[in-house]
Amino acid sequence: QTQLVESGGGLVQPGGSLRLSCTASGFTLNYFTVGWFRQTPGKEREGVSCISNSDDSTVYADSVKGRFTISTDNAKNTVYLQMNSLKPEDTAVYYCARRLLLFRQCTLSVGAYGSWGQGTQVTVSS
Repeated sequence: QTQLVESGGGLVQPGGSLRLSCTASGFTLNYFTVGWFRQTPGKEREGVSCISNSDDSTVYADSVKGRFTISTDNAKNTVYLQMNSLKPEDTAVYYCARRLLLFRQCTLSVGAYGSWGQGTQVTVSS
């Protein structure tokens, strides 16, 4: 059974940092594209960042460029999202997901992803 599990969420003050982890089990992340998404109550899920593990290309939403960094540790079968200079508007449930087929391009389109984790809450508040 394949699975993605997010961790690392929590409460942080504005300007602080968190690192989210997305650990895969039942398959290896090599050659798959993985994305991070977030959702707040009453709003649609939005793409934050993605990484293609076939060519290491990355994409970031404009709202997080320069503050968030996505990376992969193949030895740990984990994708990370390093979030710096956090703002209250970054508060959301964060999900990771993967595109189901190999060698797919990086995209922030929610509909392109077919396997999702359960989410982890990030709250940015003083």
